[in-house]
Amino acid sequence: MADDKKVDSPVSDVEKNKTNAVLCYLGILIIIPFINEEAKKSPFVKFHLNQGVVLLIGSFVVSAVVWVPIIGWAFGIAFFVIWLMGLLGAIQGQMKRVPVVGNLTLIK
Repeated sequence: MADDKKVDSPVSDVEKNKTNAVLCYLGILIIIPFINEEAKKSPFVKFHLNQGVVLLIGSFVVSAVVWVPIIGWAFGIAFFVIWLMGLLGAIQGQMKRVPVVGNLTLIK
């Protein structure tokens, strides 16, 4: 994928797979696009699936730290904002990398 923050995907792919992309940010529901072979072929879903997996792993890390007063709360709020940016990007049909963890690639 490109090094810049926004990556383009064909419009028909986006419209066809928007629901699967949104599911990538909804916790355990990430399983649905992960096991759907047709969805995994979509560059749009693949992009959001990667970000969803990274954010899901990040949620476990943040949940361990969020109990620490002030610093943990700041991490929790920052993580929520990053997650929300990814979710809104999927809803809007965009392939924008989220800040901080958006360049991590776990799914190729």
